[in-house]
Amino acid sequence: MVRRYDGDLGGMRERPIRHAWKACRGRLLVGSNPTLSAMEFSPFMEIALAEAQAAAEHGDVPVGAVVVRLVDGKILGRRHNEREETGDPTAHAEVLALRDAASVVGSWRLDGCALVVTLEPCSMCAGAALAARIDTVAFGAADPKAGACGSLYNLAADPRLNHEMLVVPGVKADQAGSVLTTFFAQRRAR
Repeated sequence: MVRRYDGDLGGMRERPIRHAWKACRGRLLVGSNPTLSAMEFSPFMEIALAEAQAAAEHGDVPVGAVVVRLVDGKILGRRHNEREETGDPTAHAEVLALRDAASVVGSWRLDGCALVVTLEPCSMCAGAALAARIDTVAFGAADPKAGACGSLYNLAADPRLNHEMLVVPGVKADQAGSVLTTFFAQRRAR
């Protein structure tokens, strides 16, 4: 059964993180589950993985990111890490993709959009996604050393902040992890 969430929780309990249910307003749902599945983000993760390969080609950590409008699936921004290439410490794939998407939309507000990234966002990137009012973050590999969407920190669900994001972890996690593992193995072998 596919239906559209119209704002009435209809017997469903509100999620423990405040306001998270609002992010589902107007989205297609399957059954009574208001969250999007990893399968729905797989095609966008393929694009993010291709971007990650582009980063590796110029010596950057292979992380790719895509910003997609959830209503129609239109890709608004797609980028990869460019820190080594540009010498810019903020040139993470997520930040660059968010900048491109904001330029396309003509506003810093990217509500109704998802950020799909090969590696769990760090605190800078999760903060940028929060500031842009991204609805959903879908990531591939978890980052236990710096992840800020559930692994080390969880900025996406911090009730002290003025916005919260749904998080879909593990989208093509094996492929995303493999790209990073291969990159660092080759780097250590040099």
